[in-house]
Amino acid sequence: MTTAPARSKTPALPRSWWWGFLPFAAASAVHIGARAVEATDIAEPTKLTLMPLLAAAALWGGRSLFGGPAGRKLPPVLLLAALFFSWIGDGAAAFFPSAPELPVMLGSFGLAHLCYIWLLARYAAAGPFPRWALVFPLWWVLMLLVLWPTLGGLAFAVAAYGIVLAGTAATAARCRPMAAAGGLLFLASDTVLAGRIFLPEQMPDWTSPLVMLTYCAGQGLIVAGALRTWGNAR
Repeated sequence: MTTAPARSKTPALPRSWWWGFLPFAAASAVHIGARAVEATDIAEPTKLTLMPLLAAAALWGGRSLFGGPAGRKLPPVLLLAALFFSWIGDGAAAFFPSAPELPVMLGSFGLAHLCYIWLLARYAAAGPFPRWALVFPLWWVLMLLVLWPTLGGLAFAVAAYGIVLAGTAATAARCRPMAAAGGLLFLASDTVLAGRIFLPEQMPDWTSPLVMLTYCAGQGLIVAGALRTWGNAR
């Protein structure tokens, strides 16, 4: 006598899992548009809504995946921690007006990337590092060669941040295409931002909205890709 294999009682992603991303997408569009037309009075407050809305999207989409055994509780903690530290980085000037903005940004986003690396490597990886991921160490070396003369006292902090930024992109490359694309876009966003901060005379005005376009898309794709991976695994 044979018996059918037991089905998992853990449901996959609900069909409406992506609905939670709509408010994030709308806020992102408003913010990027405000950046494009230099409407600072709209761009600054909307920037602080982005990561909380993405966290809400993650909780909505993953509501059937999180919980249960303790082993399944760490992924949402890491995901929300990454978004929280990203939010602190986004609002560094507003949250810490008396502190130098750039070091706070580097520290906050550095912690966010460490959370992403742990999350993606442990809970979302779909295979080994692809060969094309060798581009990330090369990117790090080239960025330092270009920026080093202008970094001053921030040289080693920027170098360390570059390692974890490239680490997120490389770790995401082991994941499904959606998360891998998100890692690449996050890397692209910070690459353009570095140019705007340290080589401002060489960066045209349209790179300002480009920073946030690639940033929002990158963060959103990493989160959505992780949810899709966990949902498929169920």
